[in-house]
Formats: sequence, structure tokens, C-alpha cells
Amino acid sequence: MKLNLIPFFLLIIGVATAQNDPQEVKTDSIQQLDEVLLKANVIFGNKYQAKNRTGSSYYISPKELAKFNYTDINRVLKTVPGVNIFEEDGFGLRPNISLRGTSPERSAKISIMEDGVLIAPAPYSAPAAYYFPSVARMEAVEILKGSSQVQYGPFTTGGAINLVSSQIPDAFTGRLKASTGSFNTSQLHAKIGDHKDIFGYSVEYLNFSSDGFKNLPDGSNTGFDKNDVVAKFRINSKADAAFQQALDIKFQYSDEVSNETYLGLTQEDFNRNPFDRYASSQEDVMTNDHIQIMMTHQMDVSNRMRITTTGYYNGFSRNWYKLNDVVANGTKVGIADILERPSEFSDYLTIVNGSVNSDADALIVKANNRDYTSKGVQTKFDFHWSGETTFHDLEIGLRYHYDEEDRFQWKDGYSIVNSDMILTSEGVPGSDANRISSANAFAAFAMYKLKYKKLTVTPGLRYENIVLRRDDFGTNDSGRTGNALSSRENKVDIFIPGMGFNYKFNSDASVFGGVHKGFSPPSNQEGQKAEESINYELGTRFNFKGIRGEVVAFYNDYSNLLGSDLAATGGTGSLEQFNAGEVSVRGVELLLNYDLLQKNSKFTLPLTFGYTFTDTEFQNSFGSDDSLWGEVTEGDELPYIAKHQFNASISLEHQAFELNLNGRFNGAFRTSAGTETITDANGVTSNFILDFSGKYHLTKYFSLTGQVINLLDETYAVSRVPAGIRPGHPFGAYAGLELRF
Repeated sequence: MKLNLIPFFLLIIGVATAQNDPQEVKTDSIQQLDEVLLKANVIFGNKYQAKNRTGSSYYISPKELAKFNYTDINRVLKTVPGVNIFEEDGFGLRPNISLRGTSPERSAKISIMEDGVLIAPAPYSAPAAYYFPSVARMEAVEILKGSSQVQYGPFTTGGAINLVSSQIPDAFTGRLKASTGSFNTSQLHAKIGDHKDIFGYSVEYLNFSSDGFKNLPDGSNTGFDKNDVVAKFRINSKADAAFQQALDIKFQYSDEVSNETYLGLTQEDFNRNPFDRYASSQEDVMTNDHIQIMMTHQMDVSNRMRITTTGYYNGFSRNWYKLNDVVANGTKVGIADILERPSEFSDYLTIVNGSVNSDADALIVKANNRDYTSKGVQTKFDFHWSGETTFHDLEIGLRYHYDEEDRFQWKDGYSIVNSDMILTSEGVPGSDANRISSANAFAAFAMYKLKYKKLTVTPGLRYENIVLRRDDFGTNDSGRTGNALSSRENKVDIFIPGMGFNYKFNSDASVFGGVHKGFSPPSNQEGQKAEESINYELGTRFNFKGIRGEVVAFYNDYSNLLGSDLAATGGTGSLEQFNAGEVSVRGVELLLNYDLLQKNSKFTLPLTFGYTFTDTEFQNSFGSDDSLWGEVTEGDELPYIAKHQFNASISLEHQAFELNLNGRFNGAFRTSAGTETITDANGVTSNFILDFSGKYHLTKYFSLTGQVINLLDETYAVSRVPAGIRPGHPFGAYAGLELRF
């Protein structure tokens, strides 16, 4: 379906200019925040900065994060217009996030950061987010879309997400949160910190675990256990020093054991019992650990100029041991094919579900063993000055970055007897995959902000120089002697411009918009071109009789969309990218806020509503082996992007308590490219999920908490990848306490 956005653009301008009489200009007491130099690890730092950006942006504040105490990043981000997500495990361990129609698979097409540093395991060479920071330990979440994002890369099409971890406090404080509930799910979060004169610190521990809500025939645990430790230290100059300086050191470590599988269910078995798991997934387990070390030096040369330099190291090791193939009648078939066409592979399905005893090596379990390294140094120069009627801000950034993915994988063989898996052969490490993919990248950007009276303009330019390489030692050289080494290399050199504007009619109405180049790096395949697009947006922010809101129209015009061969989406897992050609993505984002009791001195009743319309269309035909896309015909819609979705929440807040209700409508989406009506046979149908939370403050320092996930106990599907259909989180009730000092 074609969508003409020109009338909508004109409507936006009309809405903004009509909000108030130009003569009734209210005084904004915080206008001078424009001249504050922000912290090094944030994009906005507060809601005011986000609302005055020349591009679409959203800041999820500490108060908003605390409302529902979500540990699932999917539930956090679904409150933000323009974000498309498909779930996988029900707990948000490995999210699939799309911003404005980018490919959602493993969040590989957006720039994900923690404290301003790229946090994907290998952002350039293998960006699939098999590691994602725990949102339960975050202080804020920042989402940037639109034309003013050239500061953040390498992915500039959809946008960037920055997770802001707990900050060092200004004085001695501490907090302990604990909860427990359904499926033996529990959370323990403790942190303490202080700052005096020239030294500050914070120490934090988070444990999140569950027995899982899925059922194996032998009763095995299908849940997970995840730990996080974070320590921060700061040394800063005295208040009367000529140059204000600070050195921040951050150490983070996490580990996870999750009994997760790529194996879902057939539609028939899902309809019978959606929370079952097949017996052949009983050995599936993901083990991983992550470490981050950051050192940030900040120097205020004056109250107008700041230089910030950060050195960082991220290490991530993981082994996802999971069923990959099934052998019957001497032929091997992948699990995605078996569950997609169960009648065709009925002999294989009986082995998968354990209803028959199998031969030796009938079940092939792959050890997806990989080590990742991501390290670099980045520096940023901020300088602003004012004229008689103007404000100027210049931001220049440089980054040198190296990352790599080291694959050293093998496969083991199992038989299944009386629904129990028995190891029948052990694979040789490195015999399935034995290669290193790496990237050396230099990036630079310049962003200039000119504010003249009511108009703000932000032209910017980003530069990326990337060398992508793969060294394949071969599956017969586990010692990596190099006697069968094959190498390949791909180079990218590109400028990425952008221009944004914001015109403020008065304190209650503004129009913003812009245009920028979208970019996503290619793989290390020689000669492969990068993903490129031209992206447009136009929107308005307004406050009309207490209704605060934002309406944005966007259009992303891809000249070369890239797809990735990921096992997570039913592919082979090679990570090879392929050209999907021209694609258009267009849509509308709406956000409204209103306090129904704004004149009441004791109670507040804030209401929030967000809606996203996303329309996608392939402009050419092609074929791919990736089951996420499949055979594509011109005019087909992109898979895994819902056309309609909305989120609504209402809260009753008082000094002594708060009650929060949140509802999300997840629109239907197709699971392969097409235009036909979406049904259970070719996609995931829509659902509406309600969550509830409450707090009662017994004292200033002690509170009781409660939370209900999926209040109406809706049974619903969330995806058909990696292999087979899988359910969302069922009804879950949790109670806890919170201690502050």
C-alpha cells in the first residue's frame, strides 16, 4: 500500500502553528539548559534536552523505569513509538529490536550503547546482539531517531539506543530491591555509593533468575540464572581548580546460564499446549560471560568547552549448545525446515518430540562456541558560544575501534531413547567452524548547532573508514597452524551527512524535521556494498490545554537493503549478508500525555498513549535462503514489522502509593515477505497484553512492591524463528520490597 505523506506533513505544520496565539508566549524558565555541557555517557541526559532535539528522540527517565520494575527490555521499549520488537524467550534475554523498520533480527541494524560506548559483542564485524545489558540495573534509556543522529554510528538508518547505567551519587546512598513470584522467578538488586570532595564510588549487584514457564517431558529447568556486578570510581579536581577534571573508571562483569533453545513448536502442537518443549531440546543451554572496562577522562577547559576521552574494552564469551539438525533415513534436515513443514518431515518430527527411539547420532547438537572482543578509544570536543541573538554549539568526535568474532565450533551426536537424550559421538572442537572475523574502524563526526531566535539548525557529517576481514583456518585445522588458511577482506570508506531543524513557535508548539543518510556496514565478503538509504522526517511537539504530545511522519528510502544469514532467523548462521535492493519504509509516530487530575493537589492520574504505523514495501524481486525473508516479489512487505501497534498506560499516584496499568497492542506481522492476509499459517497474529504494578510506601525508606505480567493471562505467539512457533510470557505475579537509605 502506498502512503502519501505530503498532506500529513502539511497537517503537522498546521497543528503546530495553530496551538496558541503567537502573542501568548510563555516564559520558559529552563531555556538556558541549551548551554549546559552534557555528561560524556549520555545522548540527552534529561527529558528537556530530548524534547528540544532537532530529530525524533525519547528519554525514559529513572521514574518511568521504576514504575513497572521491568527486567525485560522488550517491555520497556514497547512504550516508545517507532520501536518494533519481536520477542523470543519471554524474558528479554536476547531482544530483536527495530527502529523505524530496520531489520529486527538480533538488533543488528541499530547502534546499541551502554554509557555512550558500543555494547554489541562485535559491533562492526558481527553485530548480532547475543549479549544485551540488563535493563534492571539501568538508570535511564535514551532512544534517538531521525536526522540528528550522525554523532552515533556505525548504524545510522533507524537510530541509536543508549542505556545509561546507575550513576555515582552525589552523597551517601544505597538501595536494596528484592522480589519473587511465578515460575520461581526472583530478582535481587543492591547498590551503594558515595561522593566526597574529590572521590566518588558506587558498587552494584544484580541477580535475575527463573525456572522458566516452558515444560520439558523430563521436568528439567527451562529458565536461567544471570548475575551482574558493576563498580565505578571517580577522581575529580577540587571545586576551585583552574581546570575542572574528572577520571571515571567503570568495571562490569556478568555471567548467564540459560536453558534456552532454538527449537519451538509446530502450529498443531502450539495449539495443543503452547508451553511445551520437545524432548530433543533437553540438552540445549546458553552459557556466557561479559566483561567491560571503561576509563573516561573529562576536562572542562572553561564553562564553554569540554574535552572527553574514553578508552573501553568489552569481552564476551558464549557457547550456545543447541539442537541443530536431525538425521533420519540417512538424510540430515535442519530443525527450522522440520517445524515449518511437519507433514513432509513426519519421521524427523517423531524423533524431535521423542515419541520414537532413534539411531545413534540422529540428533546433531551444535556447540556454537564464540569469543568476542570490542575495544577502542573515542574522544569528543564540545564548544559553545553565544552572540547577541544567536547560540552556537560545535561538537567534534573521533573514534578508533577494533572488534572480532572468533568462532571455534563443533557438533555432537545424540540418540533419543524413551525421551532421554544419550551422547553417542563427540565432535572435535573447530570441526564445524574455525575462523576469525574482524574489523578495524576509524570514525569521525562534526555536528554544528545554530540557534537563532526561534530556529535551531543542526547540520552534521559523519565519516566511517572500515576494513573488514575474515581468516578461515578450515574445519580440519583445530590447532590453527594455518596450512589451510583462507582470507578475504572488504573495505568501506563513506561520508554520512545529515541536517535537522527545530522551529519553536512558542513554549507550547514547535516543528522539527530533517534529512540524513542511512548506513549499515557490509560483511567481509569482497566487494559487497554497504546498506544505504536516504531518510526523511517531519514532526511537531505541542502542549494544547494540558495535552502534551508529539506527531512524526518518517520515510526511509533504501537504495540497498542488506539481509543477514542468521541461525536466529532460521538461516544457516554463516552471517553472510545478501543484497535485497530497493525498499521503502514509511510511517507515523504519535505520543500523547495528559494528567486527568492536574488540578488535584494530592493525586495525579497521568495517561500516556503511543501509536506507530509502519508501512514497508520491497521495490524489487529476489530469492534468499534466509527463512526470515524467503522468496521476495516486488511489492511485498517486510517480515517481522507490525503495521500497527500502540501502548497505553495510566497511573494513580499519591505520596503514599502508586498504581500503574499498562496495555500494549502488538499488531499482526508476517513471518516471510508477502502481501497476503496475515494468518496463523504465514505470520503472527495480533495480541493485547496488560501489565500491572503497584507500590506502597510504608516509610520514606521502605516500600512494598507488586507486579503482574500478562494480567489477563493471554496465550499468544511472539515469533516463528529461530525454528518453530514460540509463546509469550503467560500470567505471572510477583511481590517484593524496596529499601532505601
